[in-house]
Amino acid sequence: MRKRQQRHDVIRDIIREYSVKTQRDLAEQLQAAGYDCTQATISRDIMDMGLVKSREGFYVLPEEMRLQRMVSELVEEVHLAGNMVVVKTYSGGAAGVSAALDKASLKGALGTVAGDNTIMIATATPEAASDVAGAINRLRRR
Repeated sequence: MRKRQQRHDVIRDIIREYSVKTQRDLAEQLQAAGYDCTQATISRDIMDMGLVKSREGFYVLPEEMRLQRMVSELVEEVHLAGNMVVVKTYSGGAAGVSAALDKASLKGALGTVAGDNTIMIATATPEAASDVAGAINRLRRR
C-alpha cells in the first residue's frame, strides 16, 4: 500500500509538471523517476486516482479540472515578484480562482490572498514562485 501511495504522489507531480497525453508518456516519466510499471498498473492507477482528460487531451487531476477551467477562462496575466506570484484576472474573477488554487494545493504555494481582479500567491522561495507561475501558465494553455 505504501509503495502505491508513493507512486500516486509521483504521478500527481508528473501530471502537474508535464503535459501528459498518453499512458506511454506517463510510463516514461515514471521510469525516469525510478518506477518501473506495467501498462496494467498505470491504467489501474489512473482509475484509482480519478484522472481525467482535458478537452485538449491532457491528463489532469480531478481537483485541478475546475482550476484548469477557471484559469483558462479567467486569468489574464501571471507575474513573478521575488517569492510572490501575482495573478491578474478579469474583474470579479480573483476570489474564485484563488479558492480553486488553494483547493488544488499547488506544490510550492503557501497561500493566496485575493482582491477583485488580483491574486497574490506566497511561496517560500523565488524558485518555488517560478514553479507555481509555470504551473498556472501551463493551465492557461490547456
